[in-house]
Amino acid sequence: MPDYKYETILVDQDESVLTITLNRPERLNAVDRVMHRELEEVFGEVAFDSSVSAVMVTGAGRGFCSGGDVRAMDERGSANVLEERPMGAVSQSGRRILHNMLWVEQPIVCALNGVAAGLGATIALFCDIIYASDQARIGDTHVKAGLVAGDGGAVIWPLLVGVAKAKELLMTGDIIDAAEAERIGLVNKVVPHDKLMEEAMDLARRLANGPAMAIRGTKHAINKKVWADLTLSLDMGLALEERSSRHPDHNEAARSFVEKRTPEYKGTI
Repeated sequence: MPDYKYETILVDQDESVLTITLNRPERLNAVDRVMHRELEEVFGEVAFDSSVSAVMVTGAGRGFCSGGDVRAMDERGSANVLEERPMGAVSQSGRRILHNMLWVEQPIVCALNGVAAGLGATIALFCDIIYASDQARIGDTHVKAGLVAGDGGAVIWPLLVGVAKAKELLMTGDIIDAAEAERIGLVNKVVPHDKLMEEAMDLARRLANGPAMAIRGTKHAINKKVWADLTLSLDMGLALEERSSRHPDHNEAARSFVEKRTPEYKGTI
């Protein structure tokens, strides 16, 4: 059994349900290089933990995950939430989170407790079932940071809401509330905020106590469609995102965020 000791993630097990909590509440659980590495690791470890029959993912404090740490991006003048690595390493690391999530045989329930943006939205949507607080909001805000929505958004959003709606939301970077997310099929259920953890845990326990082979086999069969689209789109998306991270529009987006002003994009490719 893994020890699950991390700096930015809390892991708690109640019988056969493992809860993973993103834990940088002072930054709305924004993903820095440490959390990125730990997200890669935790899903890889839980997949081989025979004591776990279901997983719940949530965020500490008032947010689920606000995406990449934009302040850190500005400080480095770079989009990468990773340490500087050789060309191609960033794409491999971004790919690893999603691959490891999809290889988890146990059902994963997301308790979407607050805002989920950018990479945070991707992590939430790659869970199997999403229960959202009525106070939650979600959106892939990559373009607002001058970045291509390449870390999985271009894969999962069209699968959940269709190509036309996915293009609208990904190209505008708009954030929508929980009620609208449920209406368009992005999340499974909206519940009162103070009931979220209870209802999400009830579902996780129900899945954990169900017929494991049947549940896991059903998940695996459905995920073949996700894998097919991931194989088709993810590497291209990650490559384009890395390219956009070197464009002046991204540096301007990060700088304007820190300076709390409207960005002035160059609008060139």
